[in-house]
Amino acid sequence: MIVAIPGAVVQRQQLRTELKKARTKSRLTQLQVAERMDWSPSKLIRIEAGQVGISTNDLRALLREYGITDAEQTEYFLGLARASRRMPYREYRGLLSKPYMDLLSYESSASIVRTFEPLLIPGLLQTEEYSRALSRAFSPGISGDRLDRLIEVRQQRQELLESEGRPEFFFVLDEAALHRWIGGPRVMNEQLNRLKEIAARPGITIQVVPFQVGAHAGLLGPFVLLEFDGDIDHILYQEKYAGESVFSDDTAATAEYLERFWDLEQLAPPADLPSSIDRALDGLEERVDGTPLEEVDVVT
Repeated sequence: MIVAIPGAVVQRQQLRTELKKARTKSRLTQLQVAERMDWSPSKLIRIEAGQVGISTNDLRALLREYGITDAEQTEYFLGLARASRRMPYREYRGLLSKPYMDLLSYESSASIVRTFEPLLIPGLLQTEEYSRALSRAFSPGISGDRLDRLIEVRQQRQELLESEGRPEFFFVLDEAALHRWIGGPRVMNEQLNRLKEIAARPGITIQVVPFQVGAHAGLLGPFVLLEFDGDIDHILYQEKYAGESVFSDDTAATAEYLERFWDLEQLAPPADLPSSIDRALDGLEERVDGTPLEEVDVVT
């Protein structure tokens, strides 16, 4: 039996995988099952796609249709269904998009998290002021209270970097992310020094693809690849700066992006991180016309 992975979104993913396996083993089509359960075919399709949950009563009846009557197996499925309804960050529902809430759940459940970002410092590595400046830029009309709550979520999310049993983290950034003045030079100075501090922690690797590499496949856009112990192997998260971000567990897609990440790692020697950050820090010093960084206003 597969060991269930914690995290509501991951549990739902696990449940849909197991239900599809059980239906296939029973040699029933989706239409046949829907007719036997007196459901519309679309209901079963949505359950198997992980788009909706399933009540425990419906699940028990469905398992009987699949010939699963063993108490231990039944309880395993019921446990997945119950856990899939315990969503993290519930108090922020309505503030956060569904893809972002799903990402929070996946991150906390993964064994390895690989992130590539060509333009910005990844959210897990951002200082509070960097996050605040970025949120204002993306949403100019955002209210003070709403902005504070968004920053609060980001700070809570970063607790994962210090939690026991955390995933192993690999970050690859394009050097452009180090040179874009999000929030102004003072904020960037703090952000760049924070990168150095986080990179020194065990289980966290940060690498930078230097400018001299030129064009590379990472310029196609940012992505996060989450790896799990258990039946779910990898899940791909493609973040869209404008528009809804998307997830995929398609084997071909996740394999392609895993290869892409490994290729990007080869372009970004880990030992070069301090010098890459120092170059960006030197650029800050040179471009503020002699004004001490602590006296330079934040750009919003």
